[in-house]
Amino acid sequence: MAGRSDDDLAGAVKRAVAPQPLPKRFYAAAGLREEAGGFAVVLDGKPVRTPGRKPLAVPTRSIAQALAAEWEAQVGTIDPGTMPLSRLVNSAIDGVVGAEASIATDVAKYAGSDLVCYRADFPEGLVAMQARLWDPVLEWAYTTHGWRFVCSVGVMHVAQPEASLRGVGATLGRYDAFALAGLHSMTTLTGSVLLALAVAEGRFDVAEAWTAAHADEDWQVSRWGEDAEATARRAARWREMAAAAKLVAAR
Repeated sequence: MAGRSDDDLAGAVKRAVAPQPLPKRFYAAAGLREEAGGFAVVLDGKPVRTPGRKPLAVPTRSIAQALAAEWEAQVGTIDPGTMPLSRLVNSAIDGVVGAEASIATDVAKYAGSDLVCYRADFPEGLVAMQARLWDPVLEWAYTTHGWRFVCSVGVMHVAQPEASLRGVGATLGRYDAFALAGLHSMTTLTGSVLLALAVAEGRFDVAEAWTAAHADEDWQVSRWGEDAEATARRAARWREMAAAAKLVAAR
């Protein structure tokens, strides 16, 4: 680029990718305010807005209280990384409200290649672990909804019955925007829409579903030990999973 040295360019790139400083906490107290149709989060009595400039408001008091608690817990600065529920609700308000049908369709696509349908054929311990954690999910899907899913060994794709896929889609279509946002998050975090729906319907608690989703990883850890970075990433993802389950449960 004419007129700019390599050092100038290197400096510009460094500034562009450098972490941005966190905003300072600018409010004394976080709370909520009851409004028509729901509850809004307020800071010093003033409404909070999403990145899309919409009011941060939810249908249930319990979620509003949890959101306000995340804001109240910020000390010195506001760190979105410690506010998984707020990030998820922002996404629901800005990206899911008004687009529920398309989001439900996107989530339903996971049923075509659901984690719990793809099994290992060795070693025996992993095969047994997958069966112990995943078979109850398929049993619940069949006994509760009549959905039949076919399992495959390895990563070779297997087509699932169309009736089961339609059933998953129809079930997802009955959830509101906030629950759909939670289901979408749980599905992408676990790779399994069946696990997400089992949590939503109370068949599994969120910790059980999280353990089931990490059968392969936990097997490897049991053989080779933990990796500190992987453990930290998993802990962060667990916080997102727990927030998503809380949002779904509050519907």
